[in-house]
Amino acid sequence: MKKAVFHNEYIGSRPDQTAADIVLLGCPLDITSSFRSGSKFGPESLRRASWTLETYSPYCDNDLEDINFCDTGDLELPPGNLLESLEAIENASGAIVENAQKPFFFGGEHLVTYPIMKGVKRTFPVLQLVHFDAHCDFRDDYEGQKLSHATVMKRVSELGNITMHQIGIRSGTRQEFKELVPVDSPAALKTRLDPEAPVYISFDIDVFDPSLVPGVTTPEPGGLMFKEVIEYLQVLKGANIIGADLVELAPDYDITFVSSVCAAKIVREIIMLMDSYAQ
Repeated sequence: MKKAVFHNEYIGSRPDQTAADIVLLGCPLDITSSFRSGSKFGPESLRRASWTLETYSPYCDNDLEDINFCDTGDLELPPGNLLESLEAIENASGAIVENAQKPFFFGGEHLVTYPIMKGVKRTFPVLQLVHFDAHCDFRDDYEGQKLSHATVMKRVSELGNITMHQIGIRSGTRQEFKELVPVDSPAALKTRLDPEAPVYISFDIDVFDPSLVPGVTTPEPGGLMFKEVIEYLQVLKGANIIGADLVELAPDYDITFVSSVCAAKIVREIIMLMDSYAQ
């Protein structure tokens, strides 16, 4: 068997960003993590892991070689400056969408979803959010901070005109669970999705059970297995997915590299789902 050759970009990436339909962008923000840090290394690790995969997906019956996407590397963020980092992320997201392209960001901590969606909403004011996660992330503040990985979905909800579909959540406060909008099966997701409204996917890798994916910042037992996640994602085939992110991969906590491979494979499937609209 041939040894994998690792490159700096996600496997199958085209060289020309201006002509791409989907733009991949790393977002190594890791400032508000409260348990374990290290998600800033996620983008580089999942890119390396992508070179262990086939470009063809049997789940989607599609091939990355047939999809026009470009990995543009990592966004340069000012070290330690949260507000300037969030502004840079929002502007990058907004610019991609305004150029009639679909952004796919690699975190980084989950807080990045908030500025990404702010940028997306400049063009798409009404959205559906499909949120994969172990945690509600719906606190109004955490340790006195309004902007945190633990408050991100509360901040997103305040942007307005966002219908949430939340999958895999099993940890939060009593108040967070009162506000939760859970989806407990792929059939329920199919029933609830509005076929006319654009979709944004936020995928926190800790939705997986830590026995499968231990390389996360906040592991939570009782999670989903890979096949279950694929069944949820398959519901989104043909939906108008206008953007996505994958967050909270912390590769240093998994010496097996399996967490990064799982993350890279989910990225492959989401790219193909983004390409499936109107096909």
